[in-house]
Amino acid sequence: MDPSTMGIIVIVGAAFLGFAVTYFVGKKSAAKAIAEADQKVKSLLDDAARDANGIKKEKLLEAKEEIAKERRKLDSERDSKDSKLRNFEKELNKREDGVESKFELITKKEKQLASTETEFTRREEQLREKSKEVSTLVEEQTNRLERITGMSREDAKKYLVDNMVNDAKAAGAQLVKDVRDEAKQNARKEAQRIVLMAIQRTASDHCIESTVSVVNIQSDEMKGRIIGKEGRNIRAFEAATGIDLIIDDTPEAVVISGFDPFRRETARVALERLMQDGRIHPARIEEVVDKVRKELEEELIRVGENALMELGIHNIHPELVRYIGKMKYRSSYGQNLLGHSIEVAFLCGIMANELNLDVALAKRAGLLHDIGKCIDRDIEGPHAMLGMELVKKHKEHPLVVNAVGAHHDDIEMESPIAVLVQAADSISGARPGARRESLENYIKRLQQLEEIAMSFEGVTKTYAIQAGREVRIMIEPDRLDDLRADQLANDVAGRIEGEMEYPGQIKVTVIRERRSHAIAK
Repeated sequence: MDPSTMGIIVIVGAAFLGFAVTYFVGKKSAAKAIAEADQKVKSLLDDAARDANGIKKEKLLEAKEEIAKERRKLDSERDSKDSKLRNFEKELNKREDGVESKFELITKKEKQLASTETEFTRREEQLREKSKEVSTLVEEQTNRLERITGMSREDAKKYLVDNMVNDAKAAGAQLVKDVRDEAKQNARKEAQRIVLMAIQRTASDHCIESTVSVVNIQSDEMKGRIIGKEGRNIRAFEAATGIDLIIDDTPEAVVISGFDPFRRETARVALERLMQDGRIHPARIEEVVDKVRKELEEELIRVGENALMELGIHNIHPELVRYIGKMKYRSSYGQNLLGHSIEVAFLCGIMANELNLDVALAKRAGLLHDIGKCIDRDIEGPHAMLGMELVKKHKEHPLVVNAVGAHHDDIEMESPIAVLVQAADSISGARPGARRESLENYIKRLQQLEEIAMSFEGVTKTYAIQAGREVRIMIEPDRLDDLRADQLANDVAGRIEGEMEYPGQIKVTVIRERRSHAIAK
């Protein structure tokens, strides 16, 4: 055999033998792997079965606990309801017992009432018999008197009544006349004596303040320095003081205009100091204005203390002392408020002394009666009520608090001191020269007030009273009901606010009165 062929046969045989060996070895390995996989699957199935049994047991335990919990809850609710039911039954039994006792009591009272009615009927019968006996006796006496006097019963009665009535009328009329004449005479003399003595012993000077102040300057050249470059100085001055600075052609004078006297005084003093110093620029203006304002605030305290020393008033709150000092820079109808308050305090003290009242409290109430006018203007309300709240806040005497709030009839007066404060306020404001408003302007304001009220439909009459502080309106009851009357009061008040200028407040009172008349003929 050819050697090459032989080599090929050997190679083929070797390959076949390797293939056979590989086949038998792989088959054995595969069988082993399959056996191992089956073992793993069996193990996993056993683990899964054990886990499933554990979860099942846990869920069963949870379900049992939940059932037990619900059972306990239901038992608790049942016990609660049973308790409520037992309580309700006890309450019901208690009420039934109460009803039975009340029924027994009513039955007992009915028996007593029946017995009382029987007794009352018996006594009524006795009284009727007694009344017949008395009537018989009266009739016998009357007949006997008629025979003696020769007059019938009606004639005698008329004669006696006429005489008694005439005598009583004459005596009563004379007594009323005597009392009225004596009271008028004594009241007139006493009132004149008190008022004259008060006016004689109080002579406070009053000045009419305006809304402008004039500051003299050294030369017209100073006006340019006050205005500053492009007006920066004058703008800074007006911003710092809150007033208007008027620089016109008036020689050697600058006008300061503002409604607040305190700000106006601050601006006047600050401007004078700036002109003396010569350094006029925005920073210096703010510095000087702040300094002057602080000095004037301290001056308010001194002014208030001087007023208290003048009146002999002590132990007043420091904050009220500052408000009293602020009165120096307030006015009412052109009358300086501090001077007016001091005068009212003197008048109250004098009249209280004459009437044997507490002079110290009267002076205190008179001085503080208008202190509400010094409160900031952004707070709304009548000055009497604002002042009352202020003095009440600072622990003033209750009689002083009431006098401050009642001096314009905003609240009811609780003491004679409140009446004295109202009277002294009227005396101080009504004396000649005290206030700026003329009689003509005053009458015009009252007429305008009544005309506004009369312009509404259904109004029959209007009356301006309380010196123009109140207007009373009479309306036709057939045309306007109560609701329309309330609306009318609001409408009139709105018209007054929009069309009139007046100090303080005006009270609008609408009166709806129905009168029925008949004539007996």
